This record gives sequence, C-alpha cells and structure tokens, in this order.
Amino acid sequence: MSQEYQSSNLTIAINIIENMEWREHITVDPDICHGKACIKGTRIMVSVVLDNLAAGATQEELIESYPSLTREDVRAAIAYAADLTRDRIIGMPV
Repeated sequence: MSQEYQSSNLTIAINIIENMEWREHITVDPDICHGKACIKGTRIMVSVVLDNLAAGATQEELIESYPSLTREDVRAAIAYAADLTRDRIIGMPV
C-alpha cells in the first residue's frame, strides 16, 4: 500500500471522526454502569469498546461480540475519546 494512499485514508478517517456527532450514540446515566459513558440503549461502556480496539479487535469482531453495537456506535466511541483528549491534558512521564 502506497504512502499517499495510506495518508489519504487517514485524512478521510479523521474527517469522519471529527464530523461524527457522538452525542447521538453515547450517554451517561448515574443509574447505568455507575455513570460511566455507555453506548446509548446498552450497558456497553465506551471504555470496553476502546479497550477492545486498542487490543487489536476489528469493528467486525466487536459487532460480532456485542450484537447491539453498530459501526456508528464504534466510531462514536472513538470520536468521544478524541474529544476528551482535546479537552484534557494528561501528564506523561519523560
């Protein structure tokens, strides 16, 4: 795969995530999962989606493991995390 093709795909993916209205897919309710961010209408925490992706799971594997998830839900979880990183600074050891 060429460098130009990979760069183009990355740009498209970033635009999709930045334009994703994650608020339509993510909810926080103190009575569900101790108030942790969850996929709307489920008890699937955003952190579970992100942990699985970080461990190398594909969207297809996630949807197979959690049938109530959609591709849009997975993208919303990523967009939610991206928004959080824009708003918070986490100290990193040097």
